[in-house]
Amino acid sequence: MTKISSLLKLLLFLIFAGWLSVWLLKPTQVWTKTWKLAEKKASDSFLTQSVLNFAVYTFPVIAIAIVGFVYLALKQKEAISRKGRSSLSVLSNPVVVNKYVGILSGFEILAVCLFIIFLAWTFYVRISNDFKKMVPMKSFTLSVWQYRVFRVATRSGLLAEACLALLLLPILRGMSVFRILGIQFEASVRYHVWLGTAMILFGTLHGGGTLLIWGIKHHLGDEMWKWQKTGRIYLAGEITLLTGLVIWITSLPQIRRKRFEIFYYTHHLYIVFLVFFLFHTGDRHFYMVLPGFFLFCLDKILRMIQSRPETYILSARIFPSKAIELTLPKDPRLTYAPTSVIFIKIPRISNFQWHPFSITSSSKVDKHTISILIKAEGRWTTTLCNMLHSKPDSEAGEMRFFQVATEGPYGPSSMDFLRYDSLLLVAGGIGVTPFLSILQEIASTRSSKNVLPVKIQLVYTTKDSQGICLLDPILPHVFDAEQHYLQLKVFVTREHKSNRSLREVLNEVPKIQNIHFTNNSPGHAIYGLENLQWMSVLILVVSVVFLAFLIISNHVFIKPDKKSSEQKTATSVVDILLICSFALALISGTLVATIWRWKRLREEIPSFSEKESKAMKPTGANRVFDQHEIHYGARPNFKDVFSQFANESKGSNIGVFVCGPETMKESVATTCQLISNGFQSGGQDHKPFFSFHSLNFSL
Repeated sequence: MTKISSLLKLLLFLIFAGWLSVWLLKPTQVWTKTWKLAEKKASDSFLTQSVLNFAVYTFPVIAIAIVGFVYLALKQKEAISRKGRSSLSVLSNPVVVNKYVGILSGFEILAVCLFIIFLAWTFYVRISNDFKKMVPMKSFTLSVWQYRVFRVATRSGLLAEACLALLLLPILRGMSVFRILGIQFEASVRYHVWLGTAMILFGTLHGGGTLLIWGIKHHLGDEMWKWQKTGRIYLAGEITLLTGLVIWITSLPQIRRKRFEIFYYTHHLYIVFLVFFLFHTGDRHFYMVLPGFFLFCLDKILRMIQSRPETYILSARIFPSKAIELTLPKDPRLTYAPTSVIFIKIPRISNFQWHPFSITSSSKVDKHTISILIKAEGRWTTTLCNMLHSKPDSEAGEMRFFQVATEGPYGPSSMDFLRYDSLLLVAGGIGVTPFLSILQEIASTRSSKNVLPVKIQLVYTTKDSQGICLLDPILPHVFDAEQHYLQLKVFVTREHKSNRSLREVLNEVPKIQNIHFTNNSPGHAIYGLENLQWMSVLILVVSVVFLAFLIISNHVFIKPDKKSSEQKTATSVVDILLICSFALALISGTLVATIWRWKRLREEIPSFSEKESKAMKPTGANRVFDQHEIHYGARPNFKDVFSQFANESKGSNIGVFVCGPETMKESVATTCQLISNGFQSGGQDHKPFFSFHSLNFSL
């Protein structure tokens, strides 16, 4: 198994290196001459130029997805081993901590620098060749500076194209190729934001510079409305830029957080954006950005099919801290890793809005149910909370059920947190949700022979005492006299009390309200995603069908003289054929996925037992409470927390996981830097090393 995984990793590296080489060589004259010869040979053969473009520019990323899913499937079956500290561990830790750019690791800074170097290389080679030629425009003459501005604007469009090629890859969920690198969806969203911003910047320079020169030469009215039969369609480019600006502006935090509906609906204009981008640049450039769009469409189709069989809420627990825990039925065969998220849609609130929530339960502990914790903060969550607070149908605490659509769970391919010698978990408010599943997973696995962290400390910060009730799912493990590996430190920031133990605080917390729902109509348990090998096969099938339709349509509808290698850009007819071939391939993939899903859903929902309610009053010996702390009126001093934990875990490889407000993450990241550097400069032979990980409970 290990040898096969190593071979797949090598194959993934070679495919990626080949794809990257194409991007690096594409601006050079050597590639241009070689590519013209290849196009001429392809045009004389059965495969056509379109197949050549797809094979060279598009398929490498699709191949990475196919091979990568097989690799991840094998990785899930590998036994967990202790993760030793490597020379590259330092690069995974925070290097830059800033409130404007966030927390950047060494790997992220290295990747950003390499991408900037690639953009600079592409721009430099292209613009150098342009300035050497100084070919005058046929339609109107330009001075030297006007020509240079015009070429700079034109080449900026290629930089926007490079950003667009990667733009959709970070936001893939089920089809995510970032999982190969251990990067999850919720963490990679910011890469999507960075790439989108860069794309809009370069696209604006491209369009603005072109319009400027047209205006100076008094050709603005003539050029901007052109829809040429061949070549670049200027009007399509202007529509593309305008659509991109609308999407970018409405995705700004000021609008996205306050008017989520506007952000959600305008983001669906990506279809208009990509279609007109195809008409503007032609199919040859579109094949460069097709991989992300190809995988995104498949990902979207699978998500829609998965969410169609709606499930329902079994029960709800209303906490006094304006939080609610929802329990949903799941297939007992469905397993997921801790820190996974699931997307929820409740049609009674909105037919279109999907919201991600961290899963608080463990698939090893709860075989038949899955639980999520929701804090009533936004409009959607507040509406849900008000619905649950409405009067139940009977005195037994029952309420008429309402249906829920789900997507996921999406999570890490392996439980890397088990590879550390010790764990330091830092949570703020509702940010404790990912850690609830981690601690339950560890508690359920501790009796087995798996390698587990020997020491765990949870530092939990909450505004008031009522927030402590969110720890309810793990309290039985915290106060078990035999569970000495787990230590809890609670900080209540907005209350000032003294000489109060954690037991006394828990006894005074208001009672949790339990609501059970009456289910009078059929529903489905949550089945989760399709297996990774099946998704690899689906990608391959859709790719083959797409190529088949593309070859047939090119031979039927395009005359040989229109496929000359001398033609710089494809006609609109070729673009439409590409769209039709892709649409037919997606329809075929949808039929295959629907039939496969229907076969799985033919079985009835497995029987399940109701989740036992948990009491807020823990039992156990009083001495168990001595190892747990509660502090009032102060925030944790992370430098002291880290130093103390490091001294208690001498020679350990410590995993630091933080989830909460951005200010807390930045503070923990900064402390992690200082403490690790301090130990590195010391004279200890066995120095504890802190590996920083940031988790998100919202997007």
